[in-house]
Amino acid sequence: MTDEATTGEEVFDVVDAEDRVLRQERRSVVHAEKLLHRAVHIFLFNSRGQLLVQRRSASKDEYPLTYTSSASGHVGAGETYEACAPRELQEEIGLDSPLDFVVKLPAGPETAQEHTVLYRTVTDAIPTPDENEVASLTFFSLEELRGLLQIDPAAFSPPFRTLLEWYFANGSAPR
Repeated sequence: MTDEATTGEEVFDVVDAEDRVLRQERRSVVHAEKLLHRAVHIFLFNSRGQLLVQRRSASKDEYPLTYTSSASGHVGAGETYEACAPRELQEEIGLDSPLDFVVKLPAGPETAQEHTVLYRTVTDAIPTPDENEVASLTFFSLEELRGLLQIDPAAFSPPFRTLLEWYFANGSAPR
């Protein structure tokens, strides 16, 4: 099996419906064959309760230029959700902040075949986005997001749309 160091391509754990590891596979194969894999999303709130929303870069292979979580990414082969989340927060928007587990959603079409763990954090630190990953960052109130989601759901990546809908129904105010 080739790995990221050899091919330059990320390698993920391919998992079953119960999130048990079956094997490792390259990102391109996982996405092309719609294999179940793992991802994390982070909802970053400021002290006013606004959620930082990322607009994905135009170069993303899935859902370019759509709104998504403050930071998100695939869990690498052999990596845990807990290790992946702070790494993604740092890589995508240059921040370190304590993360709280919110929910784990099962893999399916609405989550892009990803078992998805959502974390939440609150900080007023200034993000520094990675321009290869992020087209723009904007703070929205949850009510503004609810309205935008109703007006134009296609502007949101399917996993983010699913997480927002779950959060609206089940989430609590940020701490």
